[in-house]
Amino acid sequence: MTETAAPAGVTLRPMIRSDVARVVEIETEAFTSPWQEDTFAGLLDRPGVELLVLEHEADGIVGYAVLWCVVDQGELANVAVVPGRRGRGLGRWLVGRVLDVARARGLRRVYLEVRSSNERAARIYEDFGFREVGVRRDYYDQPREDARILMVELGGAVGDRGP
Repeated sequence: MTETAAPAGVTLRPMIRSDVARVVEIETEAFTSPWQEDTFAGLLDRPGVELLVLEHEADGIVGYAVLWCVVDQGELANVAVVPGRRGRGLGRWLVGRVLDVARARGLRRVYLEVRSSNERAARIYEDFGFREVGVRRDYYDQPREDARILMVELGGAVGDRGP
C-alpha cells in the first residue's frame, strides 16, 4: 500500500551537507540515543546509503530517512518526523517513498528494527507488508527495551518482472 501523491506542500529530496544540523535536531527529538552530526555527515557521500529529507515549503525540513543498501537487501535505519507534524500521514508517505527508492535500486528485502512499545510505527510498517522475523533482546537503551526485527519482501530486482 503506497500512495503516490505527496502531501500538500511537501517534497522529498536527497540530503545535502547544509541539512545535517536540522536532521540532527529532529534525530535528537525522536530518539533517546541519537546519531551525531559527524555520523550523518560521514554518510553523505557513502555508496549504498540513501539519505532523504522531507521538506515542507513553509517549515523547511520536517523529516528524514536513512536507507542502507547492500547488494539486494536494505535496512531502513532511521525514519523520523518532527513531533508537530506527526499523525498527519507524513511518516507513512515517507516510508512509502523509501520503499520506492529501495525497489528502484533493485533491493529484494528491507529490514528494520522498531521498539516493541512503538505500536504506532509498527502498524505503519505492517501496512506496507513488513512482518516480524525476529527480536533483539534489550536492544534499546533509555529505556531498555527489545527491538522487533521486521522485514518486507519487495519482489524481484528491477527488470525481474516475469512474464
